[in-house]
Amino acid sequence: SLGLDLETAVEVTLIDQRPLKIPTTFEGPLLINRRLQGALLFGRFSSGLKELFVLPGVTDADYNGIVQIVAQTGFPPIHIPKGSKIAQLVPVPVLTADLQTASERERGSQGFGSTGGLVLLTLPTMSSRAK
Repeated sequence: SLGLDLETAVEVTLIDQRPLKIPTTFEGPLLINRRLQGALLFGRFSSGLKELFVLPGVTDADYNGIVQIVAQTGFPPIHIPKGSKIAQLVPVPVLTADLQTASERERGSQGFGSTGGLVLLTLPTMSSRAK
C-alpha cells in the first residue's frame, strides 16, 4: 500500500452536506526510520464508491496530535462506524528543511490553520452579476 490506512476513532453520522472533522486513531508526528515526515491525506477509493468524499489535506512533519479527516457527502445521511478505514496518509519527506529557518515556536496540536491565516475567495452569485 502506498499510504497508511486511517481508522475513525468514533462512530459518526453525516446528517447534511457540510464537511465534518472526524478524529482518527493515528497521532502525529509521523516518524519513518526515525525521521519526521509530512503526509498527504487522501480518501480511499472505496470511500468515494460509497458516496463519501474525503477532502484532501496536508499534515506537517512537526504536527503533534490526533490526525483528523474532513469528510462530506452529497447524499446524507451516511453512517460511518468506529474503526472505518476511509482515508490514507501518504508520507512525504520534508524537502524544504534547508530552504527556510525552522520556527522557534512550538507547533503542538493546534492543526487546521495554525500556521497562518486563511484566505477565502468568493465569486458573485448569478443574480448579482452585471447584465
